[in-house]
Amino acid sequence: MQRHGSRYPLVSELVFITNLVSNLAGSSAAIKKAELPSSMEFLKTGYTSTLGHDDLTAPGRLQLFDHGVSFALKYPHLKASTLLAGLQDRVVESAQWFANGYFGRAWGGLNATTLQTIPEDNVTISWITPMNTCKNWQYDYGNNATITWGNVYLPPIAKRLNKLLPGVKLSTDDVHGALYACAYDLAAHGVSPWCGVFTESEIEDFDYELDLLMDGAFGYNLPGSMGPILGSLFVDKLIERFTNKTGDSQSLYLEFGHDTTIDMALTALGLAKDSPKLSATGPVRLNRKWRTSHQVPFAAQMIWEKFSCIASFKGPQIRLLQNESPLALTSCKHMDNKLGSCSLDDFVSANSFSTRISWGDATWNTTCGNAGF
Repeated sequence: MQRHGSRYPLVSELVFITNLVSNLAGSSAAIKKAELPSSMEFLKTGYTSTLGHDDLTAPGRLQLFDHGVSFALKYPHLKASTLLAGLQDRVVESAQWFANGYFGRAWGGLNATTLQTIPEDNVTISWITPMNTCKNWQYDYGNNATITWGNVYLPPIAKRLNKLLPGVKLSTDDVHGALYACAYDLAAHGVSPWCGVFTESEIEDFDYELDLLMDGAFGYNLPGSMGPILGSLFVDKLIERFTNKTGDSQSLYLEFGHDTTIDMALTALGLAKDSPKLSATGPVRLNRKWRTSHQVPFAAQMIWEKFSCIASFKGPQIRLLQNESPLALTSCKHMDNKLGSCSLDDFVSANSFSTRISWGDATWNTTCGNAGF
């Protein structure tokens, strides 16, 4: 499961950058008079933004092409007959760039691998976007947490910057826009003048905001057992394939989705789980397990491998590579401490929660309010 590559900001994020640019332009006279540290000198010549929204950036296209090449070199003995992508432009384009790197430019020709899509809507049952068919799910579960945290960490940054920019009167929304500009300038251009404006701890606080968003909307901070239930669709599909439950399993599956897809799967697996849960009022625990920037950066990969070797366990074993590093399957009763893998039978037993759930059953409908959906 591959996340799409680096993208431009979402429309809801871009508005903060656009408003920041406008506010700075209206305060150009005050900025030119200010004695600024070297990290902020760029403001005297004016900061403008050419960022688009939602679509892949040039670095994002390169990431997926490179991943396709790398995957072909790493698994030359495995061949795919199809690619599956969530039906959103940046996801489909990511699959296409991956295919160009993996198969070559003629991959879409006659008798070549085909690209299939699955709608990302509220009527199509999908392990890529399971929250879309859960009526009770709300993005605000995570977004509200970021608002609470923003009220904690953004005002001190605004106060610090406004001392350096007398007469400009940056709002906390402007500061938010500058942090977004740092992130998305990097995603689009590989460099941003804004990143040097902030201290390391301020960047850590912004990083934590994204953790709260993803954990709150797609992870352990969803109400009740909604997070594991949503992720169960992915885990159940994974087990179905590895056990050849339907009798037609393929040797390789190449699928493309979102950071949310991977986060919900991790939640169903009980991985990257913090105790106590992340708090929207802080403090920021640097040793927390749920780290969005580590788990699901742009172009993140969740690769599942099944091995026939029996040196560690009787029968086949599986392991998870999260962004090319083994992520220990700690939910298994018996785990190989060196490789983080466990036997397939043990993995199935450890994830009986997911295999006991199917879309539209009593457990799903009770959590999602889907009766009569």
